Amino acid sequence: MTKHLILALALCAAPVSAMAMPAVGDMVGTNPTDATAALAKAGCTVTSFEAEDGKIEAKCTDADKKMWEVYIDPKSGAITKIKADH
Repeated sequence: MTKHLILALALCAAPVSAMAMPAVGDMVGTNPTDATAALAKAGCTVTSFEAEDGKIEAKCTDADKKMWEVYIDPKSGAITKIKADH
């Protein structure tokens, strides 16, 4: 019974790990090289950076090719906001 429960939990968790994305509060760095590497490791491929409202905006795509805007605090390197890019 325990083996079945463990297998069921592992199968339920698999899709979640495949859909990993950066999260608000994650530290990605304050320069493009560090931020690109950290976001890629979190499953978000950066296509461009730009300044917006005092933040660094990274446009990136996830594994499903969905576009995202990731806002980074330029002083701390922390992600402050993430939103889907329509």
